Amino acid sequence: MEHSGYADIRIAAEAAAGERSAFIRRVYAHVAGAILLFVVLEYVLLHMPFTNKLVEMMIGTRFSWLVVLALFMGVGYVADRWARSDTSPGMQYIGLVLYVLAEAIIFLPLLFIAAYYTKDPNIIPSAGLLTLTLFAGLTGTVFITRKDFSFMRGILTVGSFVALGVIVAAILFGFALGTLFSAAMVILAGGYILYYTSNIMRHYRTDQHVAASLALFAAVALMFWYILRLFMSRD
Repeated sequence: MEHSGYADIRIAAEAAAGERSAFIRRVYAHVAGAILLFVVLEYVLLHMPFTNKLVEMMIGTRFSWLVVLALFMGVGYVADRWARSDTSPGMQYIGLVLYVLAEAIIFLPLLFIAAYYTKDPNIIPSAGLLTLTLFAGLTGTVFITRKDFSFMRGILTVGSFVALGVIVAAILFGFALGTLFSAAMVILAGGYILYYTSNIMRHYRTDQHVAASLALFAAVALMFWYILRLFMSRD
């Protein structure tokens, strides 16, 4: 089945086996590249002389962090739109890099505290390893079962809005987001990994590997954030 404006491009589920396999390989190669870029950026940022002042500025008050979150959401929206560009492959890559950069910046306070103010020197790599293990397990579940998880879209959307509301309320009214909230967010992130992996197999076009990789990277980053928070809550 061909789609208007994309004579030689098919939905992955409708493409030939070789074309579909090549698309999936491109997606996960780009996810790996995004994760590597994120790690490099964080390493550089954590060792810059101005990092302490930057972190203080970002989380110095409840409202400064609210501004940071709002800016992140705005940049994330723009980056996702660029990554989905149908006219410019270059713009797609700019969108992906911009999103990884935005994630690296918003992660900086959490990683700074984890790196310099917790007792466990392995807390960041341990959280990262668990995140990648869960990511691999959830990805394998979709590929092995071939189940279509697109039905989760509504559940994930509602869950995301509820979570955002709770986060904003916590910032405005000064109450702590506890362990149960972090655990629920890990589950939500796992749901997104299932959903996006299923979409990669069934609903993305074979030229949308950059957009698909951005979506998966976002879900992995969300999971890593809350797994790290869980680890830090034990410290």
